[in-house]
Amino acid sequence: MSDRWLKIALAISVALNLFAVVAGATAYVGARRAEAQIAEQRRPDRGPPILQVVDQMDPAKRDQVREALRASALAARPDFDAARAARRQAMEAAGADPFDQARVQGLLEQSRLAEMRGRARLESGALAIFSDLSPADRKALAPILIRHGKGERGGRRGGRDAGPPPPAE
Repeated sequence: MSDRWLKIALAISVALNLFAVVAGATAYVGARRAEAQIAEQRRPDRGPPILQVVDQMDPAKRDQVREALRASALAARPDFDAARAARRQAMEAAGADPFDQARVQGLLEQSRLAEMRGRARLESGALAIFSDLSPADRKALAPILIRHGKGERGGRRGGRDAGPPPPAE
């Protein structure tokens, strides 16, 4: 074989090996993430999903609770939509040239306030539901007061309790 063909074969071999290493690392990371998610769902202090708890309630109360939860979520939805929109605008403004720190900070503040309004609506809706329930049903539904929605904001991006960001240098 000529030197040229040896170099081509070496380049192909290196490319295939790099592909294999990246594929293996991706599979490993994906498996670890799936295991962590399963472990999180099986955590004893987490409890069963709320709709599963509602399904186990007395049929007369079940439909009433489900409708009240749905109405509460629908009432809070515009606030959460506004929070997401403000956060997207802040992200776009942060990448703009020239950088306007006051505008980005204002948009982030709008996002936080909208999210707080949405959480307040969800919590007040839950408390209104609780007033008509038995102590056992209230205890079973109480975890909705601490849940953060889909994904619970944990994992790779850090949780809500991760603390403040490090100071800028």
